[in-house]
Amino acid sequence: MTSDFPPAQTEQELLERYAALAYDKQNDLYEVIGDNSWNADLEAGTISFGPELVFPLQILGTFSASSETWLWAWANAQSDLPARLLAQAEQLRAYGEQHGIEVLTTSEFDATEQDLHLVGIIASGMFGASGYYLADYGQGTMVVTVESELIDQVPKNDFVRIPHAFPQVISAFEMQHRPAFIHYLTQKGYAVTETADTVSAVVDSGIFTATFDPLGRLANLQGRSS
Repeated sequence: MTSDFPPAQTEQELLERYAALAYDKQNDLYEVIGDNSWNADLEAGTISFGPELVFPLQILGTFSASSETWLWAWANAQSDLPARLLAQAEQLRAYGEQHGIEVLTTSEFDATEQDLHLVGIIASGMFGASGYYLADYGQGTMVVTVESELIDQVPKNDFVRIPHAFPQVISAFEMQHRPAFIHYLTQKGYAVTETADTVSAVVDSGIFTATFDPLGRLANLQGRSS
């Protein structure tokens, strides 16, 4: 149900909400799958990275390398994709219709690789997936989300991870830094304390304080062991 998701007015807002957490999930995903090649079994509804790494998938859509366009899975009648594998794509379309987010409701549009990551980030965040994967098949790329306890259970040290991950995310995508940082911490379950120019949180073995300039851009991110 789209009403279960917090409202947003733009894809930019969704990016700020989910990008940093998705970055962590992607690191965990690749720690599990390494550089293994992929194989999808759409009849079984799985994607595998070897015989021991078989995960349920949801298909979001495909990118054509020749036309450089994105096609949502719900609009891909030609491929006859199993309906049960399109549930997340359909929910994203319904959410986009509800909140007027054009990128989620336009069946096909000119796209770049960054757009593929945008779709994966939004879907993995909204649906609590273990991560997303860009499955390159030569003529294009299929974007899927995956579910795996193996990925979810990768050991995490947020005190080490946060100061590395967040600067990487804001350098990769245009976004408002302050709300993105607050979303990142709160989605991980940390309570934040705000002042006019700082956001702080107790994380694992210490305290993080992010300082922002008057435009809300990250000026400094510092961790202090407690």
